[in-house]
Amino acid sequence: MSTDTPVLSPAPAAAPPVPAREVWRALYAHFRPHRWTVALGALFALVGTVGGLAQPLAAKALVERLGEDRSIAGVLLLLTALVVFATAVESLGAYVLERTAESVVLAARRTLIGRLLRLRLPELEKTQPGDLMSRVTSDTTLLRAVTTQSVVSAATGGLAFVATLAMMAWMDPVLFGVTLGVIVLIGSAFALVMPRISRATKRSQEAVGEISTVLERAFGAFRTIKASGAEERETAVVTAAAKEAWRHGVRSAKWQSVAGSSIGLAVQVSFLAVLGIGGARVASGAIPVSSLIAFLLFLFYLIEPVSKLVDAATQYQVGSAAIGRILEAERLETEELGAPAAGGAENGPASVVFEDVSFRYRDDLPDVHAGVSFTVPGAGMTAFVGPSGAGKTTVFGLIERFYEPGGGRVLIDGKDVRDWSLPDLRAAIGYVEQDAPVLSGTLRENLVFAAPEATEEEIRQVLVRARLDALVERLPEGLETVVGHRGSKLSGGERQRVAIARALLRKPRLLLLDEATSQLDAVNELALRDVVAEAAREVTVLVVAHRLSTVTLADRIVVMEEGRVRAVGTHKDLVARDELYGELAATQFLSP
Repeated sequence: MSTDTPVLSPAPAAAPPVPAREVWRALYAHFRPHRWTVALGALFALVGTVGGLAQPLAAKALVERLGEDRSIAGVLLLLTALVVFATAVESLGAYVLERTAESVVLAARRTLIGRLLRLRLPELEKTQPGDLMSRVTSDTTLLRAVTTQSVVSAATGGLAFVATLAMMAWMDPVLFGVTLGVIVLIGSAFALVMPRISRATKRSQEAVGEISTVLERAFGAFRTIKASGAEERETAVVTAAAKEAWRHGVRSAKWQSVAGSSIGLAVQVSFLAVLGIGGARVASGAIPVSSLIAFLLFLFYLIEPVSKLVDAATQYQVGSAAIGRILEAERLETEELGAPAAGGAENGPASVVFEDVSFRYRDDLPDVHAGVSFTVPGAGMTAFVGPSGAGKTTVFGLIERFYEPGGGRVLIDGKDVRDWSLPDLRAAIGYVEQDAPVLSGTLRENLVFAAPEATEEEIRQVLVRARLDALVERLPEGLETVVGHRGSKLSGGERQRVAIARALLRKPRLLLLDEATSQLDAVNELALRDVVAEAAREVTVLVVAHRLSTVTLADRIVVMEEGRVRAVGTHKDLVARDELYGELAATQFLSP
């Protein structure tokens, strides 16, 4: 089995913090398409706020009427109507905002998913997939509040806060000064807490991403874990990640609790101060008792706008951490996306030329290719052989433009692959990977994955060619049978045949087979050899193979060693003149 594919790093390097300006710009980008709907929700919230502000004045009138022994029925009805009206309007506004928030999350997920699925392969290989998944799930969820509710809370809370303070100042400047002094004192302490919430939330989200990463690793090797008796050890790894998320979550909750409790503290201290000073002013005749009652009601009403402002600030800190992580994902380099040009592709087998190609997976790793050159003129089969790590599989990665060469050129039909559009290039290629991945879903979905427009007759023909027709007849629901996670309900050989059928159904001009028959039994391998030989008469077939029975069918064999092409020729020729190939044929390949 070839091992010249890159090894993933255990963890990505910490990304630099995202500047606040970029966070604000990204928040606005998510908010902008929904700004009119948010404005409607804000209007409803503002109307509710106005209704709430009128309640202390109505209460003042009620107390005055009681003191004058006048009827209070009308004032009570008005007060009740204000309460009901304000509650109904605010509820409607809350629904509008929640619905809009879900739309924001949907749009963010759609954009991020589309981008992540277009990542260049090197970008994916240096990033933990589980962490990327957490950015699509948990991080985008945090946008729900910060892009809608927090905007409205900041706007309506700010207006209500200013309006309430204005009413309090108009009612009694002395009591207003006492209240303002307490609010400023506690508000200053609150401002110091906000950055701590942001840091704790970001670390909590990173820890959640680590949980996704270790779970993805565990489920990806589920049978190996069970066979190794490693369930408890892997449970400990996942639990450790969960504890880390818990630790940072608790820290975030602690600071959010401090921020929230500061509101109650400010109100209670203000209430005691106003009650003492206001009581003295009532006793001295400076203000009537009705004014003190109304002022105290305004003071209690101040809790809501202050709470909204605190919530908005807290949600911003939480949301900015999520936005920062989403922006980090959006910075990853992506590939172009589009459909192949209609009628733009050539017909017939493709030629492949490597001209002094050099390549390494990372700058800190040695060269995998160090001046690789060979020519495949057209139809026929070319086999690549050599020790593990010689660079055989990397040939296919460079042809597919999963990677870009560090030097030299890769030519398809005489044209540098970097000058091809990716959709056109990959539409001409059928590729069967080393581990022949089968996706979760039905057998039909896997077969037509690369050729969604395939007809029933084309599917039937490829099933026969890949020796899958008997399997389909045995399956309870035929082509509609669900094959399980990563094709777990199929054998290794069946998965390889599905992958080969999928590639053939694409009708490629260039077929890349990376040890595509390694898990087949002798009967099916013989049948698939005939299929590949038949295909090689019409298309260009490149195959990485460790079986002599496959290599001897090749029109040419490219022998690779330590990232270079050592020799090119036929089996008979190479056995006679190349020592390495002779050793491989004698010791590593199977007997013919």
